[in-house]
Amino acid sequence: MSLEGRVALVTGGSRGIGRAVVECLAADGARVAFIYNSNSAAADEVVAAVKETGGECVAIQADVRSKEAADRIVSDVVEMWDSLDILVNNAGIIRDGLLAMMNESDWQDVITTNLNSVFNFCKAVTRQMMSQRYGRIINMSSVAANVANPGQANYAASKGGVEGFTRCIAAELSRRGITANAVAPGFIETDMTKEVVSAAGKEIKKKIPARRLGTPSDIANAVRFLAQQESSYITGQILTVDGGLTLGGL
Repeated sequence: MSLEGRVALVTGGSRGIGRAVVECLAADGARVAFIYNSNSAAADEVVAAVKETGGECVAIQADVRSKEAADRIVSDVVEMWDSLDILVNNAGIIRDGLLAMMNESDWQDVITTNLNSVFNFCKAVTRQMMSQRYGRIINMSSVAANVANPGQANYAASKGGVEGFTRCIAAELSRRGITANAVAPGFIETDMTKEVVSAAGKEIKKKIPARRLGTPSDIANAVRFLAQQESSYITGQILTVDGGLTLGGL
């Protein structure tokens, strides 16, 4: 169990990719705290599933857009388990719409949730990781950061920001034994992509060389790799997990 003794914090961990990440890290031996927004039933299911397999897991209800909440949660996790080794910024939303019809709240909600929350939690964990001279920061991006999808100006901007932010903090933190990388999923079967997949699933698969949609486990396994000690010479990178979708464009 390569993450035995490590402590992980995952934002947006109650469903989809986040849940898969929580269960994957816990299965590798990490003690995992995860943040959920409002669905306590889903959060309880994740905790129960991890504990059933002998892992340690706690769920924390919070708004990831709050810097105060991020500071408090990181402090609480360190107090509870004496360290914080792995941060996975997974929380995210979509509010798709063409620019001409996009209202300001759809822009602000996506930027604040998808990008500002990454700043909140990375800033909150930095002092702890620097003092212990060890850390793995893994931020969730998307292929949308580099491939233009009409109707996703807000989402693409947020994920492009995540990628630039990740590279910068990697350069800042690497001397302290901290790596910072991002994972960029393609089309993954989750609740968030359900409408798109149901409407155009067959056409999407034709554009993917692997001829299938991704699963949350595909992304969780990439996160697990970047969370391990063995990935210590990889930092500032964007790991695209898309079945080859971006090889020839959309």
